[in-house]
Amino acid sequence: MTNYNDIKKYIYKLDPETAHTLAEFTTHKIATYAPFLLSPLRSRYKVEDSRLSQELFGVNFPNPVGMAAGFDKNATMIPFLEALGFGYIEYGTVTPRPQEGNAKPRLFRFPEHESLQNAMGFNNDGMTQIKSRVEKIYPYAIPLGANIGKNKTTTEGDAIKDYELLINTFKDLSDYIVINISSPNTPGLRDLQNENFIKALFTLSGSLTDKPVLLKIAPDLDTREAVSICDIALQNGAKGIIATNTTIDYSLLPDAKGFGGVSGKVLKEKSFRMFNAIADAFYGQTTLISVGGISDGDEAYRRIRAGADLIQVYSAFIFEGPSLAKKINTRILELLERDGFSNISEATGADRK
Repeated sequence: MTNYNDIKKYIYKLDPETAHTLAEFTTHKIATYAPFLLSPLRSRYKVEDSRLSQELFGVNFPNPVGMAAGFDKNATMIPFLEALGFGYIEYGTVTPRPQEGNAKPRLFRFPEHESLQNAMGFNNDGMTQIKSRVEKIYPYAIPLGANIGKNKTTTEGDAIKDYELLINTFKDLSDYIVINISSPNTPGLRDLQNENFIKALFTLSGSLTDKPVLLKIAPDLDTREAVSICDIALQNGAKGIIATNTTIDYSLLPDAKGFGGVSGKVLKEKSFRMFNAIADAFYGQTTLISVGGISDGDEAYRRIRAGADLIQVYSAFIFEGPSLAKKINTRILELLERDGFSNISEATGADRK
């Protein structure tokens, strides 16, 4: 198989969104018409070890490394990502109606900083088409999460109706659901990170489904405000917190655009600080997932010891390539052995005990 570094320079000659669209098209066609080609990938990239396996909210996660929402917006790459060794996949963000997203160009690479900036704006095929894809494969070999968000044209007053529709649609096509009100690329979306909306939304979700519904928060909130919002969500039925989404702190990235959200290595410490504050408040009380700037096994293990049950990656996959999940899982196993843990669950929150 070709080394990723050998082809990365050619991929980087393409516009980032064009490269992603090409990868999405190719992997979807392979999974649909030549699924036998996925077997060599599984043999090369999957790490199967019981020490990485754990059960969370009644779901078995074979390893803690997940693909974050935003990479597979339309649920077309699930078999391919599973073959690359991810322990779970979060598809979406899905909106009720299809939408084009924001004006292009809207995705930018910063290879020297191993970071991305995006202003995609929840571009996706919409609830109906994505539902039809997931129906063909669910339940799946690994856990699937549905990340859901309101349409751009939906007013703040009607936003809860979008989430109600989406929860009803995907509650039987996912192992958990994520409420996305923290993307910076839909006008007014982050304004929904307030006590009244959070309380109403999670009270509603509890009446609609027994599936775990999680809240994903932004890294740009004051930590005390973030903890308060998470507390309200958890008091009203949320089963976990994902921290964090992309940031609008453009000072982190030299030559950043003045719009969109920044992700990748430059977000690492900001994301960790927010996650650490949330873990300090809620470790042991709920499922915690850490995402933002994780690009290797050492950083993943740092988040786990800080209280993360699971971690997610996205930007690092663009820079590290298809071996990323394998590298992270292999390193986590080395660190578990070093620290004398027989299962990853023993390492979770070790720095807080």
